[in-house]
Amino acid sequence: MMKPAQIAEVFEVPGQLVRIRPEGNGNVNDTYLAVFRTHFSEERIIVQRVNKHVFKKPEWIMENMSILTNYCHKQLQAEQGQADRVWQLPRIIPCRNGRDYFQDDSGEYWRALTLIASATSYETAQNMEHAHEVGVVLGQFHRLVSGMNPMSLRDTLPGFHETPGYLEQYDEVLRQEHSQRLTERSMEVKNLHRFVAQRRDLANVLQDALESGELRQRLIHGDPKVSNIMIDDDTGKGTAIIDLDTAKPGLIHYDFGDALRSICNRGGEDARNLSKVTFDLDLCDAFVRGYMKHAGDFLTDNDKKYLFDAVRLIAFELGLRFFQDYLAGNRYFKVISPEQNLLRARVQFRLCESIEHRESKIRRIFEQAIGKASEDDLDYIVI
Repeated sequence: MMKPAQIAEVFEVPGQLVRIRPEGNGNVNDTYLAVFRTHFSEERIIVQRVNKHVFKKPEWIMENMSILTNYCHKQLQAEQGQADRVWQLPRIIPCRNGRDYFQDDSGEYWRALTLIASATSYETAQNMEHAHEVGVVLGQFHRLVSGMNPMSLRDTLPGFHETPGYLEQYDEVLRQEHSQRLTERSMEVKNLHRFVAQRRDLANVLQDALESGELRQRLIHGDPKVSNIMIDDDTGKGTAIIDLDTAKPGLIHYDFGDALRSICNRGGEDARNLSKVTFDLDLCDAFVRGYMKHAGDFLTDNDKKYLFDAVRLIAFELGLRFFQDYLAGNRYFKVISPEQNLLRARVQFRLCESIEHRESKIRRIFEQAIGKASEDDLDYIVI
């Protein structure tokens, strides 16, 4: 099997490879930071092994990324004179043979991307200003792709962010012997089963609205958690959204809900103290005001009607996915211990409860932010 250093050298990067090391905390792909140097310059790139068990057609991911980034880069270039910042997106670095990806002798797929310059991502929201900038970046991304035909991208993850399908997978896993053994010996597992049973009706809310014509498919990012938003080190403004593998046709509500789920849980996805897992209303308000600055113009009245449902649903959905993966033997998400997905499920279900308890206040925040979407930037106090 080829080593990451050997893989990095097949891509069209000037200079000599001087260092390569693992990068980030992604749950799916293996990611490395590679540093190349010449006598007068240095270039840092991202090298990734695409997880074939998750993405059955890795070449489709690269096709999608090429279409998406080319479209967005053209728009950003045309608008740069009116922009209040430099917007960035990763660029595909081709192999020396001209292809967008490399397949090694073991059949693994690798790709290289430009590193977003002088910017940092964070695992949790740092303050209200940070949450606001995450909202601005996601709103900008949705605005940029709002003119694209959703069907111009291949669906690399059929069923991804379609909650009824995850519920069906969960029901299937329940019938497996391994899952039944875990349930029989753990009161905690039984409690999580009860939580799911009480909220099964949540699963269909967005898909029913899509099928009835109230909502329509657009292009979505698919995984806009806070750690996929890059913040400019010098200006403190959001500059890019990364990890475009899950970009596909879908409901932007899943993006909206997933971003808020990620931002407003100060305890983080792996919190061990569940008392710290609450939905932070101040961070929610900051994010939504930032998001509406760019997204307010293209959201329909029906889009706005389902925003709260999206936030509650995505916490339930992710908790269900973690729980189902734990019951199935941790086959999808990377774990460092056999119980990690169980812990993650507990966190998301607790967050779902917190969202439910704050429903009236969250809806009020949405209404106020939508009403003020056309106002000038607001100042936020850093806490």
